Amino acid sequence: MKIKDMSKVELETLSYTDLTYMILKEEKKRMNTPTIFRKICTLLDYTDEQFENKIGDYYTSLTLDKRFILLDDATWDLSEKHSVTLEVDEDEENFDTEEDEVEEEDDSVEENLDDDTDDDTDDELSDLSVVEDDYDDGDDR
Repeated sequence: MKIKDMSKVELETLSYTDLTYMILKEEKKRMNTPTIFRKICTLLDYTDEQFENKIGDYYTSLTLDKRFILLDDATWDLSEKHSVTLEVDEDEENFDTEEDEVEEEDDSVEENLDDDTDDDTDDELSDLSVVEDDYDDGDDR
C-alpha cells in the first residue's frame, strides 16, 4: 500500500523508521534528514515546534536502523540498494593485529613479574628470624 492511500490513523500506527522506509522506497531517491522528517510531519499533521522537538530522536532512530545507510553527501538511502566491498591487501606479510600486540605485551609483563617475585621473596625471607615466645593463656593454676 502506498503512503498517499493510507489514512492518518494508519499512518500514526507506523514508526518513523517504517514511514521513512516507505518514503524512500516510493520516492526512489536519496534524501537528507530534514527533508524526510518534514514529509513525515506533514503526513502526521505535526507543527513546526513538534518537528524541531522530535528531529533529533528521529535522526538517532535512523542511525540505529540497519535498513538505512547514511551516505557521504549526508543523505539517507535504503541499505538494500548499496553494497559494501572489503579489500584485503594480501601482499603485506608482517600484518600484526592489535590482539597479537596485546598478547605479546601481556607475556612480557608476566615474565617480568615472575622474575621480580622470586628475587623479592628470597630477599625478604633471608631477613626474617624466628623468635620463640612463651605463650601465656592467663590461667595460673
